[in-house]
Amino acid sequence: MKTSDFYFNLPQELIAQDPLEDRSASRLLVLGKESGSITHRHFTDILDYLRPGDCLVLNNTKVIPARLYGVREGTGAVIEILLLKRREHDIWETLVKPGKKAKPGTKLIFGDGILQGEVLDIVEEGNRLIQFSYEGIFEEILDKLGQMPLPPYITHELKDKNRYQTVYAKHEGSAAAPTAGLHFTPKLLEQVRDQGIQIAEVTLHVGLGTFRPVKVEDVTQHHMHSEFYEVTEEAASLIRQTKASGGRVICVGTTSCRTIESVATRFDGNIRACSGWTEIFIYPGYQFQLMDGLITNFHLPESTLLMLVSALAGKEHILHAYEAAVKEEYRFFSFGDAMFIV
Repeated sequence: MKTSDFYFNLPQELIAQDPLEDRSASRLLVLGKESGSITHRHFTDILDYLRPGDCLVLNNTKVIPARLYGVREGTGAVIEILLLKRREHDIWETLVKPGKKAKPGTKLIFGDGILQGEVLDIVEEGNRLIQFSYEGIFEEILDKLGQMPLPPYITHELKDKNRYQTVYAKHEGSAAAPTAGLHFTPKLLEQVRDQGIQIAEVTLHVGLGTFRPVKVEDVTQHHMHSEFYEVTEEAASLIRQTKASGGRVICVGTTSCRTIESVATRFDGNIRACSGWTEIFIYPGYQFQLMDGLITNFHLPESTLLMLVSALAGKEHILHAYEAAVKEEYRFFSFGDAMFIV
């Protein structure tokens, strides 16, 4: 299986640069995973496709303003840092630009010195371990100095940080948003519950894998970056009950999917309360153990996310749906429109 098998042509103007004023006003392409049937709807029509007894699985991670701009002590050279994951209390694994200028021992200054850092080591993929020092509360300093880590294909400035958060975001730790959830409003979630549909919340802190392109031609040789997940007993119980009663487990976003499938792989197809790190890579040939349907955005060509949805609906159906989405001028990627694979 080749990475190039997952290529499609996307006109640049279809990449959404700004969120819609109304989160739920996006379009919705409904794809039959068995038949390949395509229906064009609006996102609020998702209610027509959900049934009493179904369970929606949401990823309640919260994006931190993980992009920091500072200077190197002594030279004043500007340096950009993306916080990826916390290793210890004040030690973070980071992505640094320019990396060549961030050798171990390099000292960094942010915000006139209210936050300082020192490069401790160079680790996997050239990432840097940085120890931060400061007075006060790190999260408050980060909220003041940091910027939302928007993907590189978004060039417009984000005026409201909250538009890169889901309305149900709770647990801080992500370097990117679980973007399929951006379409939901509190009102729409209330309507979902009113229809007799359960909502289970899991946590997966989205990390470097979101930014990493697949650089190998043989798909099976790609290595995913590890991400932390947690499933509570409440969420595990809801998903178990749904499966036992014949309802469908529908994940909102690929991160929710990867969370519950990671747990299923760990416990022979079952789901239990647990936490840990996952490097699960889902591509065609994978047999889903818990997920029955997926609400997701439109993904980059040759990306691991496109491979995941192809595992669910088949590469031919997916590429045909993407061709239809391009023809109908759907909005693509993080702030774009949605797809429901069911």
